[in-house]
This record gives sequence, structure tokens and C-alpha cells, in this order.
Amino acid sequence: MNKIGPWLKERYDVAPIVDFMRKKKVPMGPGWYWSYMGGVALFLFVVQVCTGILLLMYYRPGINDSFESVQFIVSRVQYGWLIRSLHSWSANFMMLAVFLHMFSVFFQRAYAKPRELTWVSGVILLGLSMFFGFSGYLLPWNELAFFATKVGTEIMGAIPFVGKAMLILLRGGDEVTGATLPRFFGIHVAILPLVFIVFLSLHLAFIQLQGMHESRSFKNLPEEKKRFMPFFPHFILRDMILWLLVLNVVAAFAVFYPWELGTKANLFAPAPATIRPEWFFMFMFQTLKFIPAHILFIEGEVLGILGFLVAFLVWLLVPFIDRSNDDKRYRLIKRIGIVIIVYMTIMTVWGYL
Repeated sequence: MNKIGPWLKERYDVAPIVDFMRKKKVPMGPGWYWSYMGGVALFLFVVQVCTGILLLMYYRPGINDSFESVQFIVSRVQYGWLIRSLHSWSANFMMLAVFLHMFSVFFQRAYAKPRELTWVSGVILLGLSMFFGFSGYLLPWNELAFFATKVGTEIMGAIPFVGKAMLILLRGGDEVTGATLPRFFGIHVAILPLVFIVFLSLHLAFIQLQGMHESRSFKNLPEEKKRFMPFFPHFILRDMILWLLVLNVVAAFAVFYPWELGTKANLFAPAPATIRPEWFFMFMFQTLKFIPAHILFIEGEVLGILGFLVAFLVWLLVPFIDRSNDDKRYRLIKRIGIVIIVYMTIMTVWGYL
């Protein structure tokens, strides 16, 4: 390293970057440990990319090839079953980390000025992550994935004005057929990663430029009680230790609970009774089931989808809606966040029960 260091320094002066990272500090106020969730989500995305590339070497999209290629991966390719399980389990843990990171930012009001665009880019990344899960669910072409995709695209097709066009664009026709698979495959491995990396780069750049958020309770502390941790190397090393622990947890789930393949999809078979979406869509799926078929002159499903779209837009614009430093409004915002979490949890558990 004594020889490599000067050699690199002579050609690439990285000293300003290192100095910038060393000067950056993490405020260690109440709840500061939630700051690790963003790094965990980023690490699990890297796991997704690495395992996805390995699966891509053997996967073949097509109505006659998809299921058989995944079956070949899990049964014949050395450690193929482990790579597939790691890919599936890390996707679910990544979604959990993203939700935890988002709500921790919300409750700490870290979206406030001047971090509005950091919040907006993060919410967009949440939507892209959910779409990653939706597009990847169909690729094994098994029974549950086929019918879940059929239901999911039908719900998407109920969106006023653009729903029908989106349904045909995703399905490649009016029904989920062999033409749907290549589209979902292209979206999952080409379009979504490209868009995701663009917004992820913006999100990370905003965080680096603006520094870590100091919570209200931290700012109110006396100066002598305020504690900071250097971002590099202290925070980074702790982050990496947590990544290692998370990787062990994901690997344990992958080994002891391998992701099932199920049976091959049959386009003419009736939908199974256990049809359901991924857990992070379950609260929406369960909500739509309870909405009446018609409310006045509007279809209940259309009204429910419009409600979710409006809710997502409001959530995206939270920094521009909550611009006051009033304590009463802050308490109201926290109560709204708690209600949202309780509602999502109840609907998800109810959907599985």
C-alpha cells in the first residue's frame, strides 16, 4: 500500500474527496441510529444487482423457456438455488429497509428545507423499488406470479385516461401472454436499473452536498452536549459492519427457507385461491377488496386507485406542504405518520390471514 498510494496520488488526486468525507460529521442526537437504514437499503440494492447478473447468465425469457430456465438454475447450476434465494430475500429485505428509512426521515422531519429534493428523489426511489418487485415477480412464469401479474395489471388498467394504454404497453396486448414476459424482462433488467441509478445518484449527491440532518431535539441541546461522529471512517466502518450482519440474516433465510418455484403457469387454468401480491402491495390490494363495486356513479376500484395516486402525490410533496416550524403541526404530522403505519400493518396482516 505504501507503493500503490503515492502511485495513485500522482495520477489521481483524491485528497479533496477524502478531506471532504473526513470533514463530514454525523449528528448523534436522539434516534440517530436510524441513519443506517439508508446504507442498508443501498447495500441490499448492490446484492440485488450482483445476484441478478449471475441469474441473468442462465435465465431465458419466453413462455416455453422461463420456468424451465429457473428450474435449471435451482436444480442443476452449482449454488443456483442459493443465488436465486438470495436475490428474492434481499429484494424483500431491501423494501423493508426502504420503508424504515423513509418513515425515519418522515418522523425526524428531515425533509424540511433545504432537503426537499432529497425527499422527493427518495420517494421516487421507493416507487421504482416497488415496480422492481412487481416486474420481477412474473419472470419465473409460475402460477402465482402469472395470476398476480394479471390482477396487478388489471388494477393498473383501471386508472382513468391512461390506464388502458399502460395495460397494453405492459402486457403487449389485452391479456397476459408470452408477449408480456419479454416486456417485463426488459423493464426489470434494463429500463428500471437505468432510471433507478440516475435517481439514486441524485439522492446520494444531495445527501453528500447538504450533510446529515440535525433533528429538532438535537438542535435544542446545549452546545456542550452535542456529539458528532466523523462520517469517514467511523460511520462508514459501522455501516459496513451492519451490512455484514444483514448479509448473514439474508443468507440464513436463503439457506433455511429457499424461495419456492411452484408450478408452471397455465394460461387456461382458474386462478388459485391463494393468489396475492408481494407483501409491500398487500395493504393496497386488501383496501381495494373492501371498497364497494360502485360508489355513486364511480366504480369502486377506480376510486380506490385514484385515492392511492392522490396519497402518493401528497406524500411526494410533503416538504412543500409542511413548511411551518410550528410544534403543533409537527405533532400532527407525527400522528398522521403513526396512523399510516398502523393502517398499512393492519391491512397487510389482514390480507395474509
